[in-house]
Amino acid sequence: MYKASIDFNGQEFSLEAGKYAKFANGCVMARCGDTMILVTVVASSQDKEGIDFLPLTIEYREKLSAAGKIPGGFLKREGRPSEKETLVARLIDRPCRPMFPKSWHRDTQVICQVFSADPNVDPENIVCVGVSAALMISDIPFNGPVSEVKVGRLNGEYIANPTEEQLKECDLNMMIAGSDTSINMVEGESEEISEKEFIDTILFGHERIKELNELQRKLQKLVSKDKIEVVEDSIPEEFIEVINNEIKDDLKEYVYSVTTKDERNAKRSELKERSLNVANEKFGENEEYEGKIEFLAGQVFGKLEKHQMRMMILEDKKRLDGRGLEDIRPIATEVGLLPRVHGSALFTRGETQSLTSVTLGTGSDEQMIDGLMPTYTQNFYLHYNFPPFSVGETGRFGMTSRREIGHGNLAQRALKMMLPSPEEFKYTVRVLSDILESNGSSSMATVCAGSMALMSAGVPMKKPVAGIAMGLIKEEDNYAILSDILGDEDFLGDMDFKVAGTVDGITACQMDIKIEGLSVEQMTNALQQAKAGRLHILGKMAETISEVNTEMSPYAPRLFSIKVKEDEIGMVIGPGGSNIREIVAQSGAQINIEEDGTVIIAATTQESADIAIAMIQKTVQKPEAGVVYNGTVKEVREGLGALIEILPKQVGLLHISQIAWEKTENVGDHFKRGDKVEVLLEEIGRDGKYRLSRRALLPKPEGYVERPPRPPRENNDRRDDRRGGGRDERRGRDDRRGDRRDSKPESND
Repeated sequence: MYKASIDFNGQEFSLEAGKYAKFANGCVMARCGDTMILVTVVASSQDKEGIDFLPLTIEYREKLSAAGKIPGGFLKREGRPSEKETLVARLIDRPCRPMFPKSWHRDTQVICQVFSADPNVDPENIVCVGVSAALMISDIPFNGPVSEVKVGRLNGEYIANPTEEQLKECDLNMMIAGSDTSINMVEGESEEISEKEFIDTILFGHERIKELNELQRKLQKLVSKDKIEVVEDSIPEEFIEVINNEIKDDLKEYVYSVTTKDERNAKRSELKERSLNVANEKFGENEEYEGKIEFLAGQVFGKLEKHQMRMMILEDKKRLDGRGLEDIRPIATEVGLLPRVHGSALFTRGETQSLTSVTLGTGSDEQMIDGLMPTYTQNFYLHYNFPPFSVGETGRFGMTSRREIGHGNLAQRALKMMLPSPEEFKYTVRVLSDILESNGSSSMATVCAGSMALMSAGVPMKKPVAGIAMGLIKEEDNYAILSDILGDEDFLGDMDFKVAGTVDGITACQMDIKIEGLSVEQMTNALQQAKAGRLHILGKMAETISEVNTEMSPYAPRLFSIKVKEDEIGMVIGPGGSNIREIVAQSGAQINIEEDGTVIIAATTQESADIAIAMIQKTVQKPEAGVVYNGTVKEVREGLGALIEILPKQVGLLHISQIAWEKTENVGDHFKRGDKVEVLLEEIGRDGKYRLSRRALLPKPEGYVERPPRPPRENNDRRDDRRGGGRDERRGRDDRRGDRRDSKPESND
């Protein structure tokens, strides 16, 4: 067993190898505090033929047993990955993927399993270090180490890997990953921080990253394998030259032409077909290229196209759609276009379009999050859908991809910072973004459309939020920063930097860098350019909607609240929820009861709310003598009277003599079960029983002579009559019985 450790924030951070999973190419148990994650990496023995990408899969799983919990549901075992697990897997993939050699084409799988969870150490804070370490000590080629650290800021002081409790008080939450020399991934949220504060956060995180990289090198010195030799991809110069001579003039014309995405795809397909045809003509009979010509021709065309596009941007400062480096595509916006939806917006920027809707719900619509940490709920969530038709393709529809989860999470983080607190706005809010067209930066279009839709729905946002995606093209010391990048510019570029925020600062960001060596100066320039673009977009949004709507949709629920005592909550709910179900059924409203006795009523009409409020108030109302109640006949008892429910679960007796002034022969002539009747609660007995009267509410008939009441008998006389004689007579009988006992002969004993 081999182990390397350091002190990190007052806790031991250790990497252990040589004890577990020895068949894997590399295996490390990463531990900090009581959180332990087993990371295994395995690669296939052969390259995949005919591919020019890295077939890397990263799986992250949280076993609930790690936190002493049993999974819910029927099967009682972990199922498909949760959103949290998917997001953590993406946080591992994005910084690690660029560190593999370009020519590594073997199936590579990384599996991370949480076996022990410390509530004060989130596994996502340490898992990337474990993955990089496992790759470092394996025989898989990897240009690491790379580490990841979460940065928070509490009371102006930066903290590395803060606890969950500390994070609640922090004004920023950034996950930062990088090597010793550069940052290659950033993702997080913040409360409108400035661009300078963003840079300071990156610099602080990078210093802590270097400490974790050194920890990995300590383990590598103890145990490591010889790396598999990678044969660099190479294409014979003659092959490249043949294709280049065939298409170079038309390729330059195509690249420099201002075209739409469809036109560009059509021209690209035509040039690729010409490249393949000329390659087949020249090398079709060459055994060296047998079965490879189509693949090689595609690679050559891609390299030539990418080089031509990058040179146009760097040398001519011109982009694929004719814009300058800092220009934003044309923007069109609209709100309120879906009549039955609580709030909606259509945001179109160039060839990227998001149709976003907002739905307002109640506390019962909150999303419950169950995982290693204690179960909690959230009253705001955003879902992002990317159907295949948005890029003019066919494909799987209806299953949420990792990309959709990641993009939705980024937009959610950007918007939630500007939402009112749950105490100020008691609705549960769901934002749904459907991407109808996509040519770059659909997640940032979701931020813009989501902000407008929330304002349209009447959600009192503090400020509007907009987002923009920045790109980078860099060749040695020459570089260009691109605002509002296209899909092709993202593919051919060296950076995808998404920044969302308000007029006053950044609320969320996501940065992926494909190259090493991005300087602080270049990052600062990108942030300043992003700010200018963000302010431009916010201005365009304000032309359509600049203030939160004061009137909500007529189809949105209205929230009303009343307060009951905590010991009355059970009365409102009723046995097995029977009472609250009856209130919902009769009123049509939704009811949610908080622990402090606050009852939230959600109704689409005032009438519905009034019915629910009246029923709740009656449920907790205490009967009072002298008050008239509109009761319900629960039972008719001939010869006795009727049982009347004057308040929910409060039943009193209307005696037959109190039904009317006239003598009542048959109770059934007056009432049947379910009838409504007004009664006066005349008296509440010492035993808690209610004595009701109906006749007290009726006018006395003219000439009515009430029979005088029967004079009461003395209590003692009544008992004496029942027992047979008065007290003196009983005393005489007792004396005679005593005399007879005394006259018996004494026992011989």
